[in-house]
Amino acid sequence: MLRPQLEEALKRAMKAREQCRVATIRLILAALKDRDIAERGKGNGELDDNQILALLQTMIRQRRESIEQYERGGRIDLAEREAEEIAVIQTFLPPAIEGDDLVSAVRGVVDDLNASTIKDMGRTMACLKQKYSGRMDFAKASGLVKELLASG
Repeated sequence: MLRPQLEEALKRAMKAREQCRVATIRLILAALKDRDIAERGKGNGELDDNQILALLQTMIRQRRESIEQYERGGRIDLAEREAEEIAVIQTFLPPAIEGDDLVSAVRGVVDDLNASTIKDMGRTMACLKQKYSGRMDFAKASGLVKELLASG
């Protein structure tokens, strides 16, 4: 479902002559093609929507790291470009789960798995990633899982 959405968005951006949007969507499609090729080498098919969402999250994280480095280096123009790319990438992601909703989702998975010790962290995080790929900041979720399992 995401793949055709990306291709259609590229066409619309090209017609509207939105250069930043066109360039960013082309970067997404190129990264997607690279990952598809890598998966085929492993004997798997094309990426599914959850894997595409994870790829988009990775692209956003990389750009945020670049923004920090550009700002430290005094290259505000490049930092602004990265921020524009983040805005474009985020249009393809479902609404993020944050705040109380994040806490509720983490608690729900911990309860569903009957996770009670820190040893359950790996399978809890795996379940969260499967259920909420592209919709959750897993660094924050990891901290919550640690808190819940340490106190449980």
